Amino acid sequence: MSSQRPAFARCPLALCCAAALAASLPLSSWAANDTGLADPIELNRVEVHAAKAAGYGAPPTAAGTGLRLTTRETPQSVSVLTREQLDDFGLDTLNDALDAAPGIGVERVETGRTYYTARGFDISNFQFDGLGVPLPYGIQEGDIDLAMFDRVEVLRGANGLMSATGNPSATINFVRKRPTAAFEGAVHATFGSWDRQRIDADVGGPLGSDAVRGRVVAAYEDGDSHLDRYHLEKSLVYGVVDADLGASTRLTAGVSRQDNNADSPLWGALPLFYADGSPTDYRRSTSTAADWAYWDTRDTRAFAEIVHDFGNGWSLRGAFNHQDKDQDSELFYVYGTPDRTTGLGLFAYPSAYAGALRSRHADVRASGPLEFGGRRHDAVVGASWADSRVRELSWYSDDIGTPLGPLGAFDGRYPKPAFDSYSDGSDFEFRRETLYANVRWDLADTFKLITGANHARVRMDGIGYGTPRNSAVTRTTPFVGAVWDIAPAYSLYASYGGIFAQQTELDASGTPLEAIEGSSLEAGLKGAWFDGRLNASAAAFRVEQDNLARYVGFDVDSGRSVYAGEDARSTGVELEVSGEVGETWSLSAGWTRLRIEDDTGADSRPYVPRSTLRAAAVARIAAVPGLRVGGSVRWQGDIWQPVALPDGTPARVEQDAYAVVGLMAGYRLRSGWDATLNLDNLTDRTYLTSLYSAGQGFYAAPRNVSLTLGYRF
Repeated sequence: MSSQRPAFARCPLALCCAAALAASLPLSSWAANDTGLADPIELNRVEVHAAKAAGYGAPPTAAGTGLRLTTRETPQSVSVLTREQLDDFGLDTLNDALDAAPGIGVERVETGRTYYTARGFDISNFQFDGLGVPLPYGIQEGDIDLAMFDRVEVLRGANGLMSATGNPSATINFVRKRPTAAFEGAVHATFGSWDRQRIDADVGGPLGSDAVRGRVVAAYEDGDSHLDRYHLEKSLVYGVVDADLGASTRLTAGVSRQDNNADSPLWGALPLFYADGSPTDYRRSTSTAADWAYWDTRDTRAFAEIVHDFGNGWSLRGAFNHQDKDQDSELFYVYGTPDRTTGLGLFAYPSAYAGALRSRHADVRASGPLEFGGRRHDAVVGASWADSRVRELSWYSDDIGTPLGPLGAFDGRYPKPAFDSYSDGSDFEFRRETLYANVRWDLADTFKLITGANHARVRMDGIGYGTPRNSAVTRTTPFVGAVWDIAPAYSLYASYGGIFAQQTELDASGTPLEAIEGSSLEAGLKGAWFDGRLNASAAAFRVEQDNLARYVGFDVDSGRSVYAGEDARSTGVELEVSGEVGETWSLSAGWTRLRIEDDTGADSRPYVPRSTLRAAAVARIAAVPGLRVGGSVRWQGDIWQPVALPDGTPARVEQDAYAVVGLMAGYRLRSGWDATLNLDNLTDRTYLTSLYSAGQGFYAAPRNVSLTLGYRF
């Protein structure tokens, strides 16, 4: 907002604070890695096994460059949500996990659809084991369960090398669980507020011989919600096999299936203002969903990887991902602006929807050392191909526009219509072919330079709700990064990445917006201690994007969302510290401050908080072996969104700054039994989940509790 100081005004102070914090930590147990990466052969083996992180410490990742680098060696901001942190705080879903990630915004616009933001912009890059997956519309539909993942990695900033698009927000990389060398497993049962019941099991080990290993993960959850009538049942099954085809070749293949069955879900949300411009004040449990509404999703994914070691430091990796996602729903949307006195002014918009997404993605890459100038460098070169087909069909009834009574008294009873009046839909295909190469130049023992480029051709063919979606764009996206070790525990870094991303959003005329183009620049200071078990960073960034899609509103006549392109610039700073402090503390904390402007210098995307804090810490109590206690806090500054009253008068909806506090306590017995108690929203704070959708939103959950009992063997 105009009264806030520019983000860069605090950058020198932020860097100094991070350096002072790091300097106060002991250095005696830190072991420098002046030579850079270890033997590439072993690194590739680690990638296949998806090594588990210790505590809250971040393991190396290849999500950004294709080369396995530690967080200190990566010239971008990296956060990792490890399995231990996910278990400590009961973060079983992607939304809950990213709520705890520094610098990430979780925009819950409905119960079944979520947008994610970082550095002021939408996140559209998602990876599974470092392999990018297409995400039409940039929105996650359904509730992703995290039982099958070892960790979730968040790489903030442009990632045009490995994702084929240089979206400058962040890349989310899901690292799947892999088979274990020895037989082991765990089973957990969770009981929580609103009749939540959950059970999950995880078993892995050799299958007849040490050369073949397997792992199976299953989860089932059922429960109500703080929202009236909303009920969710979901199940997940995941199986993976890892086989040594020889001394130098390993094959990994797996398949997963998640089913979500939601009753009375939100499609749209509550109106946030009355016709006179004053804010509405519904109960937190208020819902616009009809009692007959449902939204079911079925998500099946299969993958295969093969890695061959040539014995000379070089290896070849081939990977393939396949996804089938089907949706079936009958939904009830409420639009309009209510009168403050009577509550009238709202209207019905029921619809039936079915959708299918079929995606395939293949990637082949070679990596290994290069000898040049008397020094050893590391390189990766590869090609990828992706294809996604989207089919959608919406049926409408003849009662669209039926007046409704006051929403505060709505109990979900509305006659279910016959969805046979008329229909519309989509049938279009994305195709992407990519060539990429990247080299990490070892120019000196303390200085590494990363240079790379991604050449991509992106095509879209077909029709979307009566509008042709035909386009073809070819771009080369560069990336340059440098890391300078200025002391045994400290590094300065800088990176530059190009931005290119095709958009599927439609403008008011129904025409797809042109591709986003721009640049992303980041620089900062990083530190690592205790053999990399504790990491801290201070970063400053600047992002410029042209023709970025901005949500305008919902067009009742066409039944679709409308967007407009705008130029935007984001500048800011980020501070983060995470990992293990001695034998007692595990922690993860990050603070972000940013400013977003349009091409005129005015504030843009005001629904994105300008300041956020995410922090979580757990202490192991030495006096009581097995006992651990901790807490978390999520804080964000105030946000707002411009709206127009029925008479055209401009107004705005607002959400004041708020903090959500959580507590946890756990106890582990040597026999393998454990129990974890989590209390969320300790102060029972009332707040809206998002202002992403202009004029609509719903309230987050009040104070709630869950208890998890488990046994490991």
